[in-house]
Formats: sequence, C-alpha cells, structure tokens
Amino acid sequence: MKFGDTPLDQAVGAIFAHNLKLGGRVFRKGRVLTADDVAALRAAGLGNIVAARLEPGDIGEDEAANRIAGFLAGNGIVAAPAFTGRANLFAEAAGLCRVDRAAVNRLNAIDEAITLATLEPDTVVAPKQMVATVKIIPFAVAGERLAACERAVAGGSRLVAVAPFTAKRAVLIQTELPGLKPSILDKTVEVTRARLAALGGTLIGERRVAHDAAALVPAITAALADQAELVLVAGASAILDRRDVIPAAVEAAGGTIVQFGMPVDPGNLLLVGRIGAADVLGLPGCARSPQVNGFDWMLRRLMAGLPIDAAAVRAMGVGGLLGEIPSRPLPRAEVARAAAPPGAPPTRRIAAVVLAAGRSRRMGTLNKLLIGVDGKPMVRHAVDAALAAGLAPVVVVTGHEREKVTAALAGLPVSLVDNPDYVEGLSTSLKAGLGILPPEAEGALICLADMPRVSAAELKRLAGAFDPREGRAIVVPTRHGKRGNPVLWARQFFAEMRAVAGDVGARHLIGAYPELVAEIEMEGDGVLTDIDTPQALAKLATTAKIEA
Repeated sequence: MKFGDTPLDQAVGAIFAHNLKLGGRVFRKGRVLTADDVAALRAAGLGNIVAARLEPGDIGEDEAANRIAGFLAGNGIVAAPAFTGRANLFAEAAGLCRVDRAAVNRLNAIDEAITLATLEPDTVVAPKQMVATVKIIPFAVAGERLAACERAVAGGSRLVAVAPFTAKRAVLIQTELPGLKPSILDKTVEVTRARLAALGGTLIGERRVAHDAAALVPAITAALADQAELVLVAGASAILDRRDVIPAAVEAAGGTIVQFGMPVDPGNLLLVGRIGAADVLGLPGCARSPQVNGFDWMLRRLMAGLPIDAAAVRAMGVGGLLGEIPSRPLPRAEVARAAAPPGAPPTRRIAAVVLAAGRSRRMGTLNKLLIGVDGKPMVRHAVDAALAAGLAPVVVVTGHEREKVTAALAGLPVSLVDNPDYVEGLSTSLKAGLGILPPEAEGALICLADMPRVSAAELKRLAGAFDPREGRAIVVPTRHGKRGNPVLWARQFFAEMRAVAGDVGARHLIGAYPELVAEIEMEGDGVLTDIDTPQALAKLATTAKIEA
C-alpha cells in the first residue's frame, strides 16, 4: 500500500486519509474517491491530497478483518461484518470465553497492522456480548501477511470460542456440628441457589446431616438417586486432609478424589471428586459468602462442560489471588452487567425512541399507525423491530389517540410516555422520549412509527457502527446515497435535541456536525419509506396486506 501525498490526477480510486470539510461538504477518512470527488477537490483549489493507494496483492481493511475473524472464531461465536477495518466477535450464548493465549500472541506478532484483542480467558460472558475484536490499523494489508495469519493458527483449535453453560441440576448437602447456627445454613442455601441460577443451573434439593462420613454417604447416594449432576457438600468443618470426613464419604459412596486443594485464594480447601457421571465438590468455607472465590471458578468450568482433572485445577494459580481484589463482581452481577445491552452487535447501551404521537393529518381520517400491515398495526412493526434488535429500553411516545396506540402495543416490554403537547409538533415528542431515558443510555435511535419496512437487522447494523470515540456519534442510514431514518444519536447531542422547537426533528444537527456523521448504506428501501399519505399506503399495498 502506498500512503502519502497524492496528486489529484492519480487520486481516483485512492482512499482519503483525513477528514476534510470543504464548504458544506465533508470528505471523510476512508472514502474511496470517485472521479466526481476528485473534480470537486480540484474545483476547491487543491492539487494534492493525503491518500492511500492499494498495490497488487493488497487486501482492503474490511475484507482482511472479515477473513481473520472467520478463521479465528470458534464454537459459540458469531462475527459481525467489518466496519472501518474492525470486525467484532460476539458470544451466541452465556458461557465461558475460551482463549488460546499463545495463538493470539503468535497472530499479533505477525504484523503491526493486524491486531486481535480478546477478553481474559475464562471470562463469564452473556449472550451477544463482545468477546474479541479484530482491527486492521491501516487501510489495507499485504496478502502474504494475511496468509501468514492463517498459517499461524492452522492445525489447532480456533483462537476464541465460548463454552456455553448447561442447565445442570445440583443438590446441596450441609453437615452440622453442635453450635452451628441454622441461619448460617439457610444463608448458604440462598447464596448457592443464586450462584447456580446465574450460570443457568438449578438447585433441586438440600439436605442437612451430621458431620460424619456414616451420615454423609446415604445423603450423597440420595442426591444421585434424585438425578443430581452436581453434588455440593458444605461441611460444618473445613476439609483438612484427603482422609477427612467429606473425602472419606465420597470414596465410601463409590467415588474417586480428583484433586484436593486449589491454587486460588480464597478457596484453597476445595475438594473435587467424581461418582459415575456426577461431579462432587467439597466446598471451602468461603463458599458460604457471595464474594467471588475458588468455588466460583470451579463451578463455572463445570457448568460450561469443561473437563476437570488435577492438571486443570493446578493451572489456576495465575490470577488466582482473589482476596485483594474487591472490585471483582459476583457471578450474578457479572452476567447481568454483561447482558446489558442485549442485541448483537450493539455492545453499547443504546435505547430506541419510537415517535408515535402524530395526528396523521396527511392520511385524512385514518390514524396511519393503527392501519394493519401484514396482520399487525403499523406502529407495532416499528416497535417489534426495535425490540428484536436488542435495543433497551424501547420508549414509545404517544399522543393522538393514545389509548388506541397503547392497545396496539399490548404485551410488548416497552416504556410508554404520553406527550400532551403533541399538537405542537415533532419536537415535543422528541423531548418527551429523550426525557425518560436512563442515564446509562449512551445513545438513542430515533425511530418513526410510520416506517414498517425498517428491519431489526438494519437497526442492528446502525447500532454496530456506533462508536463516538472513533468519530461515529451520529449514524445515518442511506440507500443509493440518500439519507433516511432512523438516525442514531450519541448522548452528547441530547441537550441540543431537547432544545428544538416546532414541528421539526433534529436533522439540522447532522449538518452542524458533519465530521461526526457515519453514513451506513442499506440493502433495502425501508429506511426511505414512511407511510404518511394515501399514495404511500397504496404503494405499500402492492407488496403487503393492508387492513385500513
């Protein structure tokens, strides 16, 4: 790839290197220049520009990122289409993120232009959470460098995968000694139930027996008879030796001891055993606490179906010092935080504001939002798309015929806000919707309720392009170069949007901040099609079943 000062007579097909504003027109970094672009630059008095020109064998940044993401993504991973040289990888289900650390290092050593960043190995991930990102730093890489990446990982497992959690059934057995308060045992039940639930498991039973092997053996046998896949034994006294009460009971019940002790603190005194197909854990005392400890590390692996042997346990020492890291979250909090926001590829907290308060004056006597399109009200199409795209929260602003619009959305998990000033125009609805967004919402897609052909996939594509840090703070859909709706706005614009007055939206801000605008070309005309006149409705009727 050639990069640097480029004469305009060599610039057709070159990639513009820096943002440039000429009058009311913005040439954005990464734009592939056309003959018309070059003519406009020449008319502005420019003779040279800074640009990149691909050479034979070069692979463009998006294609390169897509190819790398394709050969490194393992089971449980889906890769989003690359944008500006970045391909993000997402978990398909809740589980443990598995990373081949050595292979990642080999790949990152091949060329400074090719980078792969992942989560820490064995991080708990939620569905649709980003687990890795491939970034091509320049506009292209040499084809042989891409081939070297593929060779570096050939013959081994994929570099990044997710081991999904399975819905295991568990029984908790607690042993008792004189002086042990029942309230402590009760708390242990609740803490254990929460741990299992956070990973998709179920506590199907609890038993309390005396702290001796003779009493513990039948309790273990009964748990296995109840089809428990995981038997958890919380002793009234810590396990101190392989010949102590709990390991002795495991062996007496027909099991084997896989490992006693683990290099994770707190949690050193954990016992791993196995009876048939069931795993048996003798819990350390810290397992009674909700704070993260060695039990959590072991439970995650078991729930993800990963093999547990002595070598696997003994390899947990690096990173195993947990007691001095108060910021480590509880397993349940870890999953809950990772799950917000849902939707792939949105990895940021993006809300949707569906404007559904208008009077439909151009439609005549009909309320266009209540017109049936393919079996459901038009307004419901817009809301369903926002929900399916994983946007949260989805706020619907009502006004005209509020009760009827609300009824059309019955059963949907949306937040409704009434705009009593809807007759004063679109700006009042915009203000009402933005006004109830939670502070953690980093951006908002402003959706029009009369655009039933905008799909969830298109909303996901807009959300996937959103990144204010990289200058994509306003994301606009286009079709054949024409701008449409909905538009995604970063929180930094909310104050200016709420200050708008009259029957207008915030589109003027797109012109005011052209350097922060990302235009995303769509494959369909839905982003240009609002149904606000009888003529538009008649055209829609040629491809959809309409019930007015």
